[in-house]
Amino acid sequence: YEKDSLRFESRLATDCAKMEDQYAVELRDIVDIYGVSIGEIEGSIISSVVPSLTSGIKRAVKRLTRTEPLCIGPGMKTGLNIKLNDPSTLGADLVAAIELFDCPCIIFDIGTATTISVLDADASMLGGVIIPGPGIALEALTARSALLSSVSLEAPKHVIGSNTADCMRSGSVYGTASMMDGMCDRIEEELGKKCSIVATGGLGKEIVPHCRRNIVYCDNLLLEGLRLLYEKNAGKAGR
Repeated sequence: YEKDSLRFESRLATDCAKMEDQYAVELRDIVDIYGVSIGEIEGSIISSVVPSLTSGIKRAVKRLTRTEPLCIGPGMKTGLNIKLNDPSTLGADLVAAIELFDCPCIIFDIGTATTISVLDADASMLGGVIIPGPGIALEALTARSALLSSVSLEAPKHVIGSNTADCMRSGSVYGTASMMDGMCDRIEEELGKKCSIVATGGLGKEIVPHCRRNIVYCDNLLLEGLRLLYEKNAGKAGR
């Protein structure tokens, strides 16, 4: 980011066997590809769900940038009132949702798992739902059914499939879209209020266009949340 403008986004595979210098080299090369000088980098923030990798990545970033990375965890300022048994499970995307959308708000994160987070009218985090993601559900279906082959996750022309592949695609795409519509109905009924609805995650762009509810797809919601968290906590990091 340069202030609040996203300069670039990149992805690399993680591997627990890699050493911190290997990650530093990969990060250096990625930054160079996008025309950014290492000396321009003033700070960094890490959100990790793989604890065994976190310390190595943190050291790699520190070695590369000469700055102390922020890591999302206990003690970080979020600006959220969290009504959860375990606040450490909070995602950075919720911080962005509060800034960008009206509350109450329902946030879908569609990836390996589909997580649904619910913010009430006071922007308090109430809790949510966890469901197997469409990709992993499709993988499980093909792995456990010898006669069903793998298919791409894209919507067929009709809900009623005329062949096995289209039947599987219909279940994955239209089935997930229907689940999202139905869960929105149930959550709003439980809250007694209409909600803003936003979706993010790698598979969200394949599903959201087929939902009947008005759902805003925000691809960079997690990155926006990380930027906002960094700005709230930048005083804890430095050179």
